[in-house]
Parts: sequence; C-alpha cells; structure tokens
Amino acid sequence: MGIHRARPSHEILSGDSADVYFIRASRILEREGLDPLVTLEVFARARGILCGIDEAKNLIGHVLAAADPAEVSLEALDDGDAFESKEIVLRITARYRQFGLYETAILGMIAQSTGWATAARDCVEAAAPQPVIMFGARHVHPDITDVLDYAAIVGGCVGASTPAGARLAGLNPTGTMPHSLVLIFGDTVRAAEAFDRDLEPDVPRIVLVDTFKDEAEEALRVAHALGDRLYGIRLDTPSERGRVTPDLVTEIRARLDQEGFGHVKIVVSGGLNPERIGIFKQASAPVDSFAVGSYISGAKPIDFTADIKVIDGTPIAKRGRIPGVTASPRLRSVDLSAWRTGE
Repeated sequence: MGIHRARPSHEILSGDSADVYFIRASRILEREGLDPLVTLEVFARARGILCGIDEAKNLIGHVLAAADPAEVSLEALDDGDAFESKEIVLRITARYRQFGLYETAILGMIAQSTGWATAARDCVEAAAPQPVIMFGARHVHPDITDVLDYAAIVGGCVGASTPAGARLAGLNPTGTMPHSLVLIFGDTVRAAEAFDRDLEPDVPRIVLVDTFKDEAEEALRVAHALGDRLYGIRLDTPSERGRVTPDLVTEIRARLDQEGFGHVKIVVSGGLNPERIGIFKQASAPVDSFAVGSYISGAKPIDFTADIKVIDGTPIAKRGRIPGVTASPRLRSVDLSAWRTGE
C-alpha cells in the first residue's frame, strides 16, 4: 500500500506550491555559486501515525534521480508507523539546491496526512474490534479526497467511500446509498429493490433505513423484500430526530433476529467521533461497523519541522537544537535506484 512512482504534479516540481522564500533562497545560492552537501532531518513535536511519507519519498526520489549516487542518501519511516514526539521520521542527504525548494511540499504531504491518519486511529481504537469505514470525502476539496481516504486507511479504517482513495490503498470503495436515492424513489423498499436489481452482484446490499419511517420498521420491510441478499442496513438518523442511539441499535437487532434476519449487519453513521463510539461500546450496542466522516477529515495537521543538521561534513544547528545527526535507529534506508532507472 502506498503512493508510488506517479510523477509529482507540475505545481510541485516547478516550485509554484513552495513558500516563496525557498524559491528566493534557491536563486540566491545559484547566483552565489553555493550548493553544499547537507543532511536535513524531519520531526514532529507530537506523537502520531505517520502518513504521507511514501508520497514524500516519491517526490524526493524524482528530484534526486539525476543526483550523484555517492552523495545522496534517503532514510525514513513508512506510512502507518507510529512515531513519538521529536522522533526523526525522515533524513535526506544531498546537495541543498537539488531538494531544498521542496521542503514546503514534503512537510505538507506529511503534516496533513498524518493528522488524518492519527484521527482515524483514534476512532479505530475506540471501535475495536468493530471496523471503521471512512465517509469524510464531502468535507474536503475534491482534489485531495484520494489522499484523505488513503490516510484514513493507513490509520486503520477498513475502507473508504471514494474510488480514488480506495484505489491508492489497493481496495474497492465502500458505500451504501444516499438519502437522495430513497427520496427520489419515494419509498425505502423501492429504492432497495432497484439497488439490488441494478448493481453488480459483488456490491454489498446495504440499505439506508432512516429516510421516511421508523428505522426498525424500515429495516424489517427491507429485510423481507431482499431476504438473504440483504447484507446490512445503515442508520444515519439526523440530530433533529435524536441521532442514532444504543437503544435504537439494540431494538433493531432484536427485531431483525426475531424475524429470522440474524445475518443482516448494522452500520452506524452520523457525527461519530471516539467519544460517541465509546457510548455505543459502553452500552454493548450490537453495532457491526461504524462510518466516520468529519472527525477524521477535520483533524488538524500535525506540524513537522525540517532542520539542516550537517553542512559539508560539519555538524550544525540553529539555537535550541543539537548539531549533527540525531540517533534514529528506526529509520530505514530508501533505495533510490528505481527512480534513477525510471522503473
């Protein structure tokens, strides 16, 4: 799993997405004839679940592909690795002008995705052993939904709603049906029958049951209509009607079981976060999976810092930091040969 080999965008490679002072620094160093061999280290001041590092490796691999192999090295942790505060997650050794322009992009790739992955892990740990699905694509710009969904899966979600995000993680997208489909058909059962009739057999038949009538009533109507073909029902009761509660889930489970539909799964969604998931867990509510959106998509980025620690073999650091390479036994060497050969 990971973001590999796709060429970074023109905006990234050209420097258009870089902080302008890196562009200016690159111009100054070029005009002054300076291009030292440096070692740069990246760390965060918080612990988390690392994500975006595979994308950063790919960018670094592309920009260093033509560099002298004797001067270049790249060491890093991997997507999905847990890291501690101030632990080094990435170390680059190369001529500064070969990669310095891309510090903004490297840090941004890691910071945003790590925030999402860490929030996803919070939900996954709260829900365990029940799985968590990522439904947060609607809360971010569509150009980055794939990265968001990938990060959620790195954080432990078993699936995500967008084809682009699921594809990055090597999975199929996960989803049920929108309220709009039920509203247009005017009846939950009619919508469910069309869903069953028109979609491929490998798409799980999971039906939304909170649009028109009591959720328990709708769940039973759909179960009788689809029978063994019904995989599950999704509850997404809005806050105006009290949201989904442990008691509601318990009632629906009991009614389904009593009428011979013990195979039907119950998916709970709607404003979930670790605290709300914990309420269901503490009540032993028979939830089969949780769908989480805004808690993950709205997670704050985890700030990462990049420091030059060696210049032309001499340890160095700005005030408050220790000069020289930091002991980082968990870093793993990254083979850059694939980028050099274009494989």
